[in-house]
Amino acid sequence: MDLGLGRQVVLVTGAASGIGAGIARMLAAEGVGGLVLTDRNSAALERTAKAIDPTPAETVVADLADTDTLQVIAATALARFGRIDGLVNAAGLTTRGSFETGSAAIWDELFAVNSRAGFLLMQAAISDMKRRGAGGAIVNILSMNAHCGIPELAIYAASKGAMLTLTKNAAHAHMADRIRINGINLGWVATEGERRMQADVLGRGEDWLEAAAAAQPLGRLVTADDCARLVAFLLSDASAPMSGAIIDFEQKVAGAI
Repeated sequence: MDLGLGRQVVLVTGAASGIGAGIARMLAAEGVGGLVLTDRNSAALERTAKAIDPTPAETVVADLADTDTLQVIAATALARFGRIDGLVNAAGLTTRGSFETGSAAIWDELFAVNSRAGFLLMQAAISDMKRRGAGGAIVNILSMNAHCGIPELAIYAASKGAMLTLTKNAAHAHMADRIRINGINLGWVATEGERRMQADVLGRGEDWLEAAAAAQPLGRLVTADDCARLVAFLLSDASAPMSGAIIDFEQKVAGAI
């Protein structure tokens, strides 16, 4: 299916690796007109940019916890391409923090990156879309944990729950502007960042993926490419008039035993 993304300029956060990099590669394969890629890992971000050549791309090394850099990201997109047709908020932190182990510092860190940055980038994209009267599409990468979350991810779950509400709020507020905003409650995904978390931080060893995959209905975890295909669809007119939808993207039904 030709998704008709050939002239679209899309801003993708967290594009250095994992889900964000997978989305960048998928959009490049769909022939988008331009990509603005941002992450705080400069070397990995450049690797993503090289991997999608010859798709026109601009990279912005930025820490999304810094509100000043968020303005730079949006300004860079407008300076290079003159517009923002699509936005994918794929960046996120998964720092552990429960009611027993959480702290104000963890709360501030997770909400700054997982919620506030997404809000401010949506604000910038919506402002440009409205200014041009052109409409557009935004996709927010959320989490299955937004439904409740495992105990050790209490603060993370709350930060993603906040973005879930903002997704629906923005969709309601800007439907008449022809700006569609949807979210993906992503499940357990096999990424390099998850490997580091499981194998190194949580000490589950290098064979954690094999054990985790064996316990899944499909015998594997969700992949970045799985998510990227859905993102491309949601950015395209093929998914219109869908807006305000939150898609559970995992191998289980939330609420089922």
